[in-house]
Amino acid sequence: MSFTGIPTAALDFYEDLEADNSKAFWTAHKQVYDEQVKAPLEALAHELGKQFGEAKLFRPYRDVRFSKDKTPYKTHQGVYFGESALYLHVSAAGLFVAGGYWDTSSAQVERLRRAVADDVAGAELERTLAAVKRKKLDIGGQRLTRVPSGYDKDHPRADLLKYKSLTASATLGCPAWLSTPKAKAEIVKAWRGITPLVAWLSTHVGRD
Repeated sequence: MSFTGIPTAALDFYEDLEADNSKAFWTAHKQVYDEQVKAPLEALAHELGKQFGEAKLFRPYRDVRFSKDKTPYKTHQGVYFGESALYLHVSAAGLFVAGGYWDTSSAQVERLRRAVADDVAGAELERTLAAVKRKKLDIGGQRLTRVPSGYDKDHPRADLLKYKSLTASATLGCPAWLSTPKAKAEIVKAWRGITPLVAWLSTHVGRD
């Protein structure tokens, strides 16, 4: 199956799921999920995988074991390209794209902080983030409220030292091209704006 776009029906499905997040609704509309959400995203993942590496489609079921929210289903469908640290998902709000390091280990957090504090690597990160922002992408990640211990609270990059993870993202919504094959090119275009940050993280933080 070739990718022909993300159907508007996929967004409608999640809008309805948000209103009725129940097993009864899911069972009655499972075919809609399979045909309008899962199948197009599998086709997209296959085609993008040639360029960005193997993709993982996340399960639609929530892990509610340790959550007060016991609704059983996720209200978005995520796809993660681990090799490239790039991500996208579809929800009632439309298309969301992102990239970077989110689920970081303690060792990665420490490498991130050392790189931010370094005069050369830290200055490179500032330039990279400025370029990412010019692409109208949002910078995010898990942050401390204070500069971590062991680092000068008056460091010129004190705000960046607070990050435990670092990402860039954009909510692309539901433009006219979303339900057409052009969606693939638009996703790649957005990811191209994110890849300089991913490259910096790969060089200075790396995998565990």
